[in-house]
Amino acid sequence: MSPIPGSGLAKGLAVTLRTMTRRSVTAQYPDVQPELPPRTRGVIGLFEENCTVCMLCARECPDWCIYIDSHKETIPAATPGGRERSRNVLDRFAIDFALCMYCGICIEVCPFDALFWSPEFEYAETDIRDLTHERDKLREWMWTVPAPPALDAAAEEPKEVAAARKAADKLAAARAQEAEAPAEGARSDGTSDGRAPGGGGAA
Repeated sequence: MSPIPGSGLAKGLAVTLRTMTRRSVTAQYPDVQPELPPRTRGVIGLFEENCTVCMLCARECPDWCIYIDSHKETIPAATPGGRERSRNVLDRFAIDFALCMYCGICIEVCPFDALFWSPEFEYAETDIRDLTHERDKLREWMWTVPAPPALDAAAEEPKEVAAARKAADKLAAARAQEAEAPAEGARSDGTSDGRAPGGGGAA
């Protein structure tokens, strides 16, 4: 069915008539901070204690705006005759927000939850070279990351939680059986009620 001629104009005028009587609202920024949605993509915060320098975020970044430097340290053997181990130590973690397109791929691919979205957006600079922020600044933004939203009460339980609960229940049942076994053995030989295994009382 073809639209009625002039219906688009009529809808537009209806919107105008509905809104022309409303009072305009001015956001008094920066005196009043805006209420941002919980999933706002402002900047990326770094929780460096979780970073293992796996380089996965830098490799997957389509803009190549993540710079990571590290070095290896040798960890002495924990036991005599054991083997020494080596680990990567983070030296530099920087993000060039002049190149970043806020796609969030680095946060999604991080296997150890070291990167998070922060709603912080006040980081404008007069020089584009100052938009490369080092790990100290990224760590400061980490503390502005909001808490994760509560789970939906009607949602299914995560498989990891269900598996962990099943294993815990199985372990608790096994311990309960082990605790009952000595008590049953004590009752079978008659020692639990104060009598000697031979049965007779005091002469």
